[in-house]
Amino acid sequence: MGEDENPQGLHLGRRTLAAAQSPKEPLMLLRLANLSLLVLFPVAWFAPLMKAGLLPLFKLSEISVISGLQSLWGTDVILALIVTFFALVAPYLKTVALALVQFGLLRPVALPALNILGKFAMADIFLIALYITLAKGIGVGRLETAWGLYLFTACILASLIIGLLTKQSLQKPMIGSKDPDK
Repeated sequence: MGEDENPQGLHLGRRTLAAAQSPKEPLMLLRLANLSLLVLFPVAWFAPLMKAGLLPLFKLSEISVISGLQSLWGTDVILALIVTFFALVAPYLKTVALALVQFGLLRPVALPALNILGKFAMADIFLIALYITLAKGIGVGRLETAWGLYLFTACILASLIIGLLTKQSLQKPMIGSKDPDK
């Protein structure tokens, strides 16, 4: 077996080694992580955030972002618009726009605005945590957090981290760059 072949017989030439050491590899990993959020956010929206019930002996109802929004639209349209923006629009718009930056279709000058969108998305996590704290503090009924709350929180935090790492990776000087300021 030659030095450029692996056990499966695939050619692993110098190009593969150079690509692995390329400064673009971290950006590729960030692209994949960011694109995965395009799938994970909708899963988190439909996943149960919490289980709530009025009396301890009865079955608990599961509440998701979408089911919460559905009930809000029937009672308080203004609050429903605000929560829709914080929970759905802000994080998804940030993820799509960040992908556009990562693939060179949107200029990196947009990154500070995307950071603000990410902070808006964190406001929704705060609202959910506040709701859980208030409901548990009142002591009427029973409230349990569910796996969707952790998934939704992880997606928001991952989006913030991916945004910061993307900004850092785009600001790094390119190897072999003739301009010392870049």
